[in-house]
Amino acid sequence: MRLLRRQGLTFDVINYSFLAFLAFITLYPFWDSFIVSIIPMGEYLSSSLHLYPKSVTFEAYTYLLSMKELWNSYGVTLIITVAGTLINMLLTIMAAYALSVEELKGRRIMMFFIVFTMLFSGGVIPTYIIIKDLGMMNSLWALMIPSAINTYNLIVLRSFFQSIPSELEQSAKIDGCSEMGVLFRIVIPLSLPGIATITLFYAVAHWNEFFNAIFYISDKSRYPLQLFLRGMLFENESTYSGGGDSPYLLGPAIKMAALMVATIPILLIYPFFQKHFAKGAMLGAVKE
Repeated sequence: MRLLRRQGLTFDVINYSFLAFLAFITLYPFWDSFIVSIIPMGEYLSSSLHLYPKSVTFEAYTYLLSMKELWNSYGVTLIITVAGTLINMLLTIMAAYALSVEELKGRRIMMFFIVFTMLFSGGVIPTYIIIKDLGMMNSLWALMIPSAINTYNLIVLRSFFQSIPSELEQSAKIDGCSEMGVLFRIVIPLSLPGIATITLFYAVAHWNEFFNAIFYISDKSRYPLQLFLRGMLFENESTYSGGGDSPYLLGPAIKMAALMVATIPILLIYPFFQKHFAKGAMLGAVKE
């Protein structure tokens, strides 16, 4: 009995030590970025390991947050994140539910063409020409409509809907429920973990919007956050290399402050979805 307890204790010590080490190497880069953003340049140059700040300054954040263009790009990102995610979820849920109904004629053919797009896309140039011909250049619609439905998320949500017992839907229909009633009263309430997880996937993708913005947005007043920060860092880097007036603000501190400004807001929404992740993480484990 003592031997078993000793072995269990040894296992716990090794397990917790390993997890602590894993947590450290995972979180340290983020912590180091935060420390660099709030310490003076002299302290940054004095050591390559930054575990804690000896002195604190918020000049980098003051400089960054005083830029009107930053708040404008924040507004653009919030719009495409909220509106884009709503469009994503509306279309993805509707399509996934329709494809999960076994009575739907041509379901397998439609799924074939949907999966086909995962393997062979139209390409960057044809997509650009379509967006241009549709008159969506320099429009926020160009950042939301082309990615309205993600094929992988559609397949995952369809599989989740199919896991709901069909007897529930049949009982609802016998009681007089329409297809839309079954979707909103039966399927969606029972699929909240999956819907919450897919919603987070879409929201994070919109928050980090960068690639499409480079192609379709040339008006700086409509730059999303990531594109604005990229342009700001490039301009500051060239100014710093050319001997700008404020070398302190144009150094690593402003880069790390930009990283914090872009990352922290989206991290704050994770706790609201965390309770759904345990079940939502199993999404996609079983596919047909």
